Amino acid sequence: MAGLTEGKVALITGAGSGIGRQTALAFAREGAQVVVSDIVAEGGEETVQQIMAGGGQATFVKVDVAQAGEVEALVNTAVETYGRIDCAFNNAGIEGEQAPTPECSEANWERVVAIDLKGVWLCLKYEIPQMLKQGGGAIVNTASVAGLVGFQGIAPYVAAKHGVVGLTKTAALEYAKAGIRVNAVCPGVIDTPMVKRAFSHNPQLAESVAAIEPVGRLGQPQEIAQAVVWLCSDAASFVTGHPMAVDGGLVAQ
Repeated sequence: MAGLTEGKVALITGAGSGIGRQTALAFAREGAQVVVSDIVAEGGEETVQQIMAGGGQATFVKVDVAQAGEVEALVNTAVETYGRIDCAFNNAGIEGEQAPTPECSEANWERVVAIDLKGVWLCLKYEIPQMLKQGGGAIVNTASVAGLVGFQGIAPYVAAKHGVVGLTKTAALEYAKAGIRVNAVCPGVIDTPMVKRAFSHNPQLAESVAAIEPVGRLGQPQEIAQAVVWLCSDAASFVTGHPMAVDGGLVAQ
């Protein structure tokens, strides 16, 4: 039986670890050729090796998503390598430093917004024209439950992720008749290296966060990956402009 993305080309940013890596692996298992990108070459190359070890096809491109020229080169490389981009998962992001809103440094604000929001916009800026040339495609942006509700101490992250949700809806409306679907996935607290860093100063915090999850545990990167692959597949052909919470019920409370 053919996979959900059989014969398609998928481009994934932030694919060197966590949700990005697991989504790259999931796309490959479902039959896609995968363009893996990350700012950390070691992690991205390891993802490619894992895909190839499983019999899939993948290539790595080092990219800083906050730099327009690098994002444009990423899209060009994907097309030169595999001929098209059918699915794009704009996932690269950082958590930034934790501090109350007035104590957030300007440098922290600018860095988080540059990667988490501007980076997504730059990906759309170069992916959409390519998809228009092809006659369509599917894009998923990584937002967060912090793009749906507020969280204390991470103002730039919350602002950027809310921005991703708005950007997703706008692009979806602009290209709905052009065969390009644009959705967002909004993960809850997921067991990733980024979350481990956030909890490193307070291990008890992980337990308290898990306790407020209605399902009683942290999410796994693979669970986000399955949602992304589905949103990019033809099975989700009538879904666009949707910020999908994959959060164990967190924002339903």
